[in-house]
Amino acid sequence: MDIAERYIRLAHAIDAHMEGFVDGYGGPQEWADRTRRDPAELRADAGALLEGVAEVEDDARRAFLGVQARAMDTMTRLIAGEALPYADEVRGLYDIEPRRARVEDLEKALSALDAALPGTGSLVEREEALRSRVAIPRDDILRVAGPILAQLRDRTRERFGLPEGENFTIGLVQDRPWSGYNWPLGNLRSRIDINTDLPVLLPNLPDLLAHEGYPGHHTEHATKEARLVRERGWLEHSVQLLAAPECVVSEGIATNALRALMTRGELEGWLTGELAGVAGLDPRDVAAFLAASRAREDLEGVSGTAALMLYEDGAPEAEVLDFLRRYSPASEGRARQSLRFISQPTFRAYIFTYSVGSDLVEGVLEREGTPGFARLLQQPVTPGQLREGETTQAGAQ
Repeated sequence: MDIAERYIRLAHAIDAHMEGFVDGYGGPQEWADRTRRDPAELRADAGALLEGVAEVEDDARRAFLGVQARAMDTMTRLIAGEALPYADEVRGLYDIEPRRARVEDLEKALSALDAALPGTGSLVEREEALRSRVAIPRDDILRVAGPILAQLRDRTRERFGLPEGENFTIGLVQDRPWSGYNWPLGNLRSRIDINTDLPVLLPNLPDLLAHEGYPGHHTEHATKEARLVRERGWLEHSVQLLAAPECVVSEGIATNALRALMTRGELEGWLTGELAGVAGLDPRDVAAFLAASRAREDLEGVSGTAALMLYEDGAPEAEVLDFLRRYSPASEGRARQSLRFISQPTFRAYIFTYSVGSDLVEGVLEREGTPGFARLLQQPVTPGQLREGETTQAGAQ
């Protein structure tokens, strides 16, 4: 059996036990067998897959399949009931180290945010008041998204190229643990969902659409399908796994997607000018939110630290919720949404893919600029290779 078929069949067998492990699939349907099998069989198949990967000749393909197969092996251990320390779970699934923010650094960032937020009242009160002034009414979100997507798509096509025939649909959903999601559908297509449980803010909308669409998740999946699956026949890239090292690279691409297209100055000028007009918002409120956002950047480790408190320290949920409310800083509703995300079995270790992946891909952008980011969209790269400063030319066409 071909290595890609073995990989895809095992992925779907794991998904039968851990629903959501397969995040998207566009390969042969006969390989997508979700028959629920004994966990011991899955463990044996994972071990055999690792042995098979070692025989793959292409270096880039072997490296990618190797870390993915090790993550699948870790998942079969969890399915079989093995109790792994939380940090080992993160390492085994994502090939990264979980990171804990220092409280003194978070306090310093809070002080900077406090100084940046306008108005009077507590920090959370001023934060929520400012958010309310830059929120887009639900019925207006897709209208405002239109010109943003058009600009992002044009810039992505010009800078990185887009495969002929790629496209996605976009819709609004509720009662989800995330703010936005890209569902790979195969055939160069995706579906993007925007969650409206909490208000959607104009200053965050370009980043959200770049993250999920151009040149983020949709662009990566479509580009790799065109170059790796269709051109090279590497069918393992027709399936996307949620709990695997590929997510670190994918989230790194997505969290840097907007930065890869425009400078901070260009973005701020666009938001306070044309887009504030499209949304009917006061440019001064948008500018105030952007100023505060610079201070928020140093609070990005809050969710990961909350997850470590919950799963490594054994802290009660009430304590974790208080931590999220203080250091996000957030209303009760937003803090509970964050806690809901890290409480999901499929996302409890995933949370570190954002911060670690973001730093790794930011390093590529700083070292190599547009060509480096383009390679990440086109080639299989592992977190370990990014840590070592390697974005190899292997597999490039």
